[in-house]
Amino acid sequence: MARLPRYKIKNQPQHIIQRSIEGLQIFFDQQDYQYYHDCLEAAAYNYDLKIHAYALMPDHVHILASPGKEDSIPRTLQSLGRNYVQYFNECHSGVGTPWEGRYRATVIQSKSHLLTCSHYIEQNPVRAGLVKNPKAYTWSSFAHNAQAKSEAMISPAKEYLALGATDKERAKAYLDQSKNKLSTETVESITEATLHGWALGDKKFVSKIEKLSGRRASPLPKGRPRGS
Repeated sequence: MARLPRYKIKNQPQHIIQRSIEGLQIFFDQQDYQYYHDCLEAAAYNYDLKIHAYALMPDHVHILASPGKEDSIPRTLQSLGRNYVQYFNECHSGVGTPWEGRYRATVIQSKSHLLTCSHYIEQNPVRAGLVKNPKAYTWSSFAHNAQAKSEAMISPAKEYLALGATDKERAKAYLDQSKNKLSTETVESITEATLHGWALGDKKFVSKIEKLSGRRASPLPKGRPRGS
């Protein structure tokens, strides 16, 4: 089946997943994580990609970000690919790319889904069994968003800023939200939307995205077509 084109909508948040080939490990030590983090920070700055949340997992990466330009996301990921692949192969005697080809991404309805998606990303290490609490995981945005430990790479979205008048107020409100475990249905809906490129939001939002992008933004109805 032909792949749908990328979304190229400025300032519309997107959830991005980049996975390794066949689930192979791509980060082996703290140096690997740090190098990827630094490359991500530099590329995001160079290509005007505002990062709201992230989690670097042993075999894949989650990023929630708003593109300042139509090509902010692909250019950032291309830069990351070039730099980290070269580093990875030199440090771990690799050959070729460790990534699974194209990254996956979908647009997020900010008002209703952005903070939920942010929690989804930062709780991923817990769901994967790597830690019992997101605060114990070093390589995510949780410390910035929930503990007010400033990280230069993070650009707070307006939905996050609306949580309080100060950094501490916003972090406390966000931390309180994070204590509510996401339902299985919510986790599955975010995962499926991202992997297939379906817009994540209500019907009105999906319709808006289809008009802006000129492409289908939701799955086709299941079952046989009418009249067949």
